[in-house]
Amino acid sequence: MEIKEKREGDVAILSLEGRLDAYSSNEVETHINTMIEGGCVRIVVNFGGVEYISSSGLQVMLASLKRLKKADGDFKLACLKPYVKEVFDIAGFTQLFAIFEEEEAAIND
Repeated sequence: MEIKEKREGDVAILSLEGRLDAYSSNEVETHINTMIEGGCVRIVVNFGGVEYISSSGLQVMLASLKRLKKADGDFKLACLKPYVKEVFDIAGFTQLFAIFEEEEAAIND
């Protein structure tokens, strides 16, 4: 899993590339937690490079969403490929998350 982070104003954009599964989910969770502990409360996760997400990956996203909601923050997802979006649909997570087709739309929302 490759993780890239950039900032646009007060929004942190996390771009993921690879498989978000049991092997990589801890790394992603640690990265997001470090961002939150550093005071970042507006995060957009760009899934444009994610080909696969497992239940472990879904759990990381849900835990991050809950943590940011407690901090009155925003946690948005962008650029989900059809297969990845389908996994979110099946899990019922599309109703929990703000999901955008474009990164820019998620940042400006």
